Amino acid sequence: MSKEKIFIREYRPADFDAVTILWRIANEKSLPELLRAKGHFFYEDREYFRNHILKENTVWVVELDGRPAAFMAMRDDFIDHLYVDPDYQNRGIGKSLLEHARQLSPEHLWLYTLQINMNARAFYEKNGFIAEKFGISPPPEGEPDVEYHWRKA
Repeated sequence: MSKEKIFIREYRPADFDAVTILWRIANEKSLPELLRAKGHFFYEDREYFRNHILKENTVWVVELDGRPAAFMAMRDDFIDHLYVDPDYQNRGIGKSLLEHARQLSPEHLWLYTLQINMNARAFYEKNGFIAEKFGISPPPEGEPDVEYHWRKA
């Protein structure tokens, strides 16, 4: 793991292109078959980010090497999205974002991830989240998902 200082800041409008590209690349790398099967285009991702993620959440960004390396979108105690650019994974960035989320909501956090996303599931479980419910995500995914919760001990 890298020893670099991880600085988390609020999203700025100038981050839009870099963050939406990061989001797409992370999805392509982690779940390429699902992305191909769903057939969403990048312009659809951008519209969803603009019209849903940004409007419904507070977005936090980790910037490294002069560009966003990760982002987390939160609403109250719900982590709606957490993505780390594949070039920056396994450097403690995701864990730092979860620690930031715990500062914002120190008693409880929850989130969903897809059941087939084994790397995300392992990451959340390693960081103290417990799978509490299995179901089907709403559109646009419409895929089997897992609801995870972290509660202060």
